[in-house]
Amino acid sequence: MPQIKSAKKAMRQSRRHAVVNRAQRSALRTALKRVRGATTKDEATQAYAAAVRLLDRAARKGLIHKNNAARSKSRLAKFVKTKS
Repeated sequence: MPQIKSAKKAMRQSRRHAVVNRAQRSALRTALKRVRGATTKDEATQAYAAAVRLLDRAARKGLIHKNNAARSKSRLAKFVKTKS
């Protein structure tokens, strides 16, 4: 356990951030699964729009790397385009 006041605060912050990051990462993964699991093109398009918002936000906040977000968006767009 940390003894120094600033170390204690850093530990509290890191725990709080870990909880938030876990929730956001889970929501992001769920959104990606919704796109891949969509049955119609319209459903896939709507799910894709929601997933793109979450991917951009996650990249902006540093939750995932910006290239990871770009790669995911590209792959999802390709998937939605081929959906009939």
